[in-house]
Amino acid sequence: MASNSMTMPMSDPSAWATAMSNLGMPPLSLTGQQLMPDFDPGLGLMTGIAPINPMMPGLGLAPPPLSQDASVVKEIIHCKSCTLFPPNPNLPPPAMRERPPGCKTVFVGGLPENATEQLIMEVFGQCGDIAAIRKSKKNFCHIRFAEEITVDKALLLSGYRIRLGSSTDKKDSGRLHVDFAQARDDLYEWECRQRMLAREERHRRKMEEDRLRPPSPPPIIHYSEHECSELGDKIKDDNKFPESVRVLLTWLERGEVNRRNANNFYSMIQSSNSHIRRLMSEKSQHEKEMEEAKDKFKTTMATILAQFEQIVSVFHAASKQKAWDHFSKAQRKNLDMWRKQVEKIRNMHNEQLLGIRGEEEMEMSDDDMEDSSVTNGKDSEDSGVSQAEALKEENDSLRCQLDAYRNEVELLKQEQGKNQPISSEEDSTHSQQLSFLQQALQGMQKQLLRMRDELKTREAELEKSIEDKQQLKNQILNLKAGLHHLQNTHTPQLETLKRDDRGSEQSANQVSDVTASSVVSCSQEKDGLPEKKPLSPVHSERDALLVGIISTFLNVHPFGASIEYICSYLQRLDSKINPSEVEALLSRLPCTFRQELTGVGASLEKRWNFCGFQGIKST
Repeated sequence: MASNSMTMPMSDPSAWATAMSNLGMPPLSLTGQQLMPDFDPGLGLMTGIAPINPMMPGLGLAPPPLSQDASVVKEIIHCKSCTLFPPNPNLPPPAMRERPPGCKTVFVGGLPENATEQLIMEVFGQCGDIAAIRKSKKNFCHIRFAEEITVDKALLLSGYRIRLGSSTDKKDSGRLHVDFAQARDDLYEWECRQRMLAREERHRRKMEEDRLRPPSPPPIIHYSEHECSELGDKIKDDNKFPESVRVLLTWLERGEVNRRNANNFYSMIQSSNSHIRRLMSEKSQHEKEMEEAKDKFKTTMATILAQFEQIVSVFHAASKQKAWDHFSKAQRKNLDMWRKQVEKIRNMHNEQLLGIRGEEEMEMSDDDMEDSSVTNGKDSEDSGVSQAEALKEENDSLRCQLDAYRNEVELLKQEQGKNQPISSEEDSTHSQQLSFLQQALQGMQKQLLRMRDELKTREAELEKSIEDKQQLKNQILNLKAGLHHLQNTHTPQLETLKRDDRGSEQSANQVSDVTASSVVSCSQEKDGLPEKKPLSPVHSERDALLVGIISTFLNVHPFGASIEYICSYLQRLDSKINPSEVEALLSRLPCTFRQELTGVGASLEKRWNFCGFQGIKST
């Protein structure tokens, strides 16, 4: 039998656009394209219905149309009382009208003259349930189906030739023409369904808005003497205080206070004020818990980092030739890969731990600077000379440390220029050390400049005070010389003056004695200042350089290092360095370096740690 692909052409879309415009929806074709680009939903004829999106899931305006490229195989259909023959595939497809909205009725033309309703039910009942048949006397009828999807199946019979039984009479044959039909019942049901969907959509939107709307605050009770007495008891309770204080605030804002209840309000405000001590204690307790959590976190991080160091040392020991030669090629590859992963994780944890310690040190230094500024402002007039000497000593020590840091940075730069790093991990560690040293240098430079400015101001004040004392001393000497000259030249007059003005002379002598004693004490203090200067444990510039380099080296080793490890690092810079000399230098600085014992039993080892940040508080 012949088969052909059947297409469904689209006719004038004005009817579909008019029906959708009546419902206040943008007219869309069956393929989803907008038919009227300048459509205004407010011009719909049916009022009271909100605009609906026809492409919304579950709306189901119409069944999806058949694709124009879909091939439909048409064959002979045998029924009980008739036979249907497919149309000629070479003929053009029959013309069809636009599908009305909610269409369930079809027009069937070209029926045989002897066709009956039973025949029509037999032919089109195969497409689906039929609700009603209205047959005309002029060989056509209207069939209303129960579902819209059945209409598409009935349209496939358009063009078939029908023959009743085996008769060849013209009254028993005909060519079927099936097309959409516009019925008021279909349109009414479709409009009712659209209204129901619109109501459901509005209800859904309202429920969504109610769900997303923030909850309303609980209502505030009105003021009364009974409620006021109960509120006074609730404010004293720690658990009910937040709710009670909100009610008290509302009453105060409403202006419920008067002369009669002023005492009650005052007692409630006083009770509210009593909760401040509790809140402060809770805050301090939480801060204490936070500090304990920080300490626990740092301890755990240090333990984890130590275990990482042990794992890395295991991999380094396995990479030596004694053990490396016994592994296979695949095992060596896995060991190398594992070693790189462990080193990467170790470096990451080390950076995190160093960052935490750096933040703590910066906070400590800021606090120390604030405390020192406050104490200097209070005691500047009393201890100007001693502070000037202390600033000089600190300036010298900071200058030595700054030179040591500069030398260390230059050495690291030279080593980085001469020897290229082997792996990316070494690059990261060198860059990290350089960044830390640069930050330390910047901090030391700022602190050094600040100390220099303070030293200059103290020296200027000291010079001014010395000049004032010298002027006072000269004035006292001039007064004494004048008195001696007057005694030698005018002795009688002086005796009379002494009798009359003995009180004035005694006061002048007392003033002169006090000024002389103050000048002598100040001169003695000035002469005794150089004798109070303590002996420095750093004897030479070479010792200062060693102290700076060792401080930098131990700062990047938070778990300390043995004297052999320190000397091996220093001997790279200078092969003449002796371990006993280094150990003696470290022993002379107990506030900067501290020796500790680590290990158990045979693995007991002495390690030196850098404690300059803690020692600066004790000094």
